[in-house]
Amino acid sequence: MGVFKAIQERRSIRRYSSRPVEEEKLQKVLEAARLAPSARNSQLWKFIVVRDEGTRKQLAEAAPRGQFIKDAPVVIVACGLSPGFMSCGQARHTVDVSIAVSFMILEAYELGLGTCWLGCHDPVRFRKILGIPDDVEIVAVTPLGYPDETPAPKPRKALDEIVCYERWGQPSTIEQ
Repeated sequence: MGVFKAIQERRSIRRYSSRPVEEEKLQKVLEAARLAPSARNSQLWKFIVVRDEGTRKQLAEAAPRGQFIKDAPVVIVACGLSPGFMSCGQARHTVDVSIAVSFMILEAYELGLGTCWLGCHDPVRFRKILGIPDDVEIVAVTPLGYPDETPAPKPRKALDEIVCYERWGQPSTIEQ
């Protein structure tokens, strides 16, 4: 499968089968994150893989709109190790970890696995449940498992609604 096909077809999965994720597939998903680019190649991230059913249930209770994560055989909590800002003003940990999670999500889809990016969680409870230090930022959470649903695609804006050429506000197409 090509990358563009994975981008086109991937969906957020909120229902998972009980089938366990094979270790080789999990390692490929994690390897995709490891290979992701980061500011100055700093790789200031840590990914917590949660398989324990009791811990997954606790995490689900601490994720207001993510109770379904308890049903996935794996939950991955993606953390940034060194909060700070790039010279452009962007939060380094948020950008770097987001890229890595995006790579994981695409690799998971290619392997027949489902994911769902969650940014809504109670960081205090997550820290307590997983022993995450206060100076580490929880950027994203995703369940990982075999989908038990096939969601329809969601509508997307047309390119001419989101793209400008050369300057802000310029027409979104270049006349030939």
